[in-house]
Parts: sequence; C-alpha cells; structure tokens
Amino acid sequence: MFSHLHLGTTNFPRALTFYRALMPILGIQERFCDPTRPWAGWQSHPDPRPLFIIGKPYDQQPHQVGNGQMVAFLAKDRETVDKAYATALANGGTSEGEPGLRPEYHANYYGAYFRDTEGNKVCVACHAAP
Repeated sequence: MFSHLHLGTTNFPRALTFYRALMPILGIQERFCDPTRPWAGWQSHPDPRPLFIIGKPYDQQPHQVGNGQMVAFLAKDRETVDKAYATALANGGTSEGEPGLRPEYHANYYGAYFRDTEGNKVCVACHAAP
C-alpha cells in the first residue's frame, strides 16, 4: 500500500539515535543514512518497500508536528510493544499512552503511543491474541 513514510526532524542526530534504538526491536533494518542531507531510512525485510524515512523537510523550512498525524508500526507480539515503548522513553521519547489493550479498536488490539524526540506521534501495536 505504501511506498514510503517520512517524518520531519529538527535535530537529526538526536532523532537518528532514537530510531536506531527503536527500529531493531521491531525487526526493521536501516537501509541508508546520509547526515549531510540529512536523512535516514529503514525498510522491512525482505522487501525494499515500504520505507520509513526521517529527515529535514524537503522545503528546508523548520519541522512542525502535525495535529492528528501518527505513524503506527506493527509489532509481532505484546512483549515487543512493551519493549518498544520502554526503549522510546529511554531514548528521549515522551508517553502518549502506556502499553495496554484498547478494546474500543478491537478485542486484541494492544498498543502503546509516544512522541519521538521531534514531537512526532508514533504508535506500536499488536493485533494478535496473546
């Protein structure tokens, strides 16, 4: 469905440290990093798409957080959601909702919500039964 998703950064080195800690927990491999641009991208395996990219906005204007925008990553199990949330907070993220069931979405929806170091809202969710 998606070719790529891009989240803007203000402080690229800080954001890179954050996502380099988070993505391996989700099994997502770093594909490239160019600090001179600056941008970095991760991809699912084995396919090269979709890409998840962080970097300075293309128009060279300051990054701004969007209200109502969120990127949600799929976790293989609830333990991965818990670990991703803890890693996000340990690396400068802020909580937007602790890991737990969200039955208002569906019976097995287990998710956690946080802001990355740039203020972007991120979710990690598992849809499988325990």
